[in-house]
Order: sequence, then C-alpha cells, then structure tokens
Amino acid sequence: MPVPPSAVAAAYARLTEVFPGLTVAELGPGDPLPQGGGWTGAAALAAGGPALEAFLAWDDAQVLRDYGTRARPDVVASFALHRYAWPACLLFTVPWFLHRRVPRLPAAHVAYDREAGRMAVRPVSFACLPGDPAAALPGARTVPDEEALRAEVRAAVAEHLEPLLAAFGPRMRRRGRALWGMATDEIVESLWYVAGLLGEEDRALRELELLLPGATRPYVGAAAFRELTGPKGESLSTRDRISCCMFYTLRPEDTCDTCPRTCAAERVVRATAAVAA
Repeated sequence: MPVPPSAVAAAYARLTEVFPGLTVAELGPGDPLPQGGGWTGAAALAAGGPALEAFLAWDDAQVLRDYGTRARPDVVASFALHRYAWPACLLFTVPWFLHRRVPRLPAAHVAYDREAGRMAVRPVSFACLPGDPAAALPGARTVPDEEALRAEVRAAVAEHLEPLLAAFGPRMRRRGRALWGMATDEIVESLWYVAGLLGEEDRALRELELLLPGATRPYVGAAAFRELTGPKGESLSTRDRISCCMFYTLRPEDTCDTCPRTCAAERVVRATAAVAA
C-alpha cells in the first residue's frame, strides 16, 4: 500500500525551497530521533545537563570567534535559545500559514542539527479545518473555524517551548513574562521573515496580528506591527520587540532592526537598503 502523504510535508518542502538554511525531515511513528553528528534532541535541551551545556558552549565559542570577546553567560543563553526557538516556531507556523494545518510536536519529538540547519520531527497529530482533504489522514483533528485553528497554533507552540523556556530561563536570568515575551517575538519575526521570502509579507502581517493580538496567555505582548513612510512615500512595516536579544552587550552601536533603541529614521534607511539589495 502506498504511504499516505503527510499533512505538513508540502509546507516543509516549500519552507526549504525559499529558505535553504533550514530543512525538515519527518520521521515515522516508530523511527527514533537522530543522535550524534551534531544532532541535539529538544527534550535533552529541556532536561538540562550535558546536552544543554554543549549547546551553550557552541554559542560561547561562536561569539568569541566572531566578535573577539566573550559574552556574559546570560547573553550566551539568550543567543542559544533564540537560535533554537526561531526555526522551531516555523515548524508550526509555516504549515498553518500555507495550508491551515497545525502539527503537535512535543519537545520529545524534535531534534535539531544547528550547524547543518536541519530539524527532524515526528508529528503526534495535527489540527485542520473542516473540508480539508488532510482531515482523512491519521492523527487529524478538525476544529470549527479560523480562530479555533489560531488557538491550536498558540497551544502547540507553547507545548513545545514551555519545557525549553524552563531550562534556559535560569541561565538567561529571565522568568515568566520575559521568557514568554521572547516566545512571542520568535513566532512573529520568524514567520514575518519567511513570508517575505514567499512574497506574502502583507498577508503574514494580517495573520500574525490575528494570531497574537495581545492578552493570549501564556504569550506576552502582541505582533504589534506599525507602518513607517519611506523616502518615496512607500509604506514600510516594522514592530518593536517585546524582549531584548542582548546583542547590544557585544556591540552597543549595532542594534537590531526591531529593537526599541533603533529610531524610526534608521529603520527606514535599513529597510530601504534591504529593498534595493
């Protein structure tokens, strides 16, 4: 018998097509997660211990190599969590954005090879809308409408990230609201970036505003996009991060595009240069 198509395979393939820096391999129900050779299980990170220590050591060495200085331990931990959470959020948001399907991927079902830019996943189940042909696949759960599906996105990402936030939080010297504000930023900014590659930035802004309008616990803050005016009168989208990426501790003069420290005029210059490039 032919193997039925995965509900999320096409979304992951499209993600890699526009963003070759990340590939996602799906595993069967009985397949073990890959180990060794750069792979780290998300559950191992959440458990702390040697896996987390090795993950942090990689970022510590990278900062020293690239910037010629050693970052504070909390900054290293913040960088490390960002470098996991940014691609991990795409595992949920890209299938939702492209095909209105939301996989459930607890930490125990995901592994990450950071250096090779690849993830391995073993979906538990997925949510979809009524009328979706994928509703006939094993593990499908239909939900009544778009808002219910948005709630599935929020719940699935929270289920995956919560144990990781608990493990990284003490190393980052952050708790509660600060950690979930970071989760909000990772969801928004990863999909925003990929949607731009897909040529669907405008739709992504609308979708993310609905996904994270604020007051959607445990997340803190909202997508909160706003518009700036470019030199030719064009509209340029921006937002202010809820959490701080801590890069200013390495280069105070080199802020992120969405850092509250970056003024509107500088954002316009950067956005215009990016469009020109």
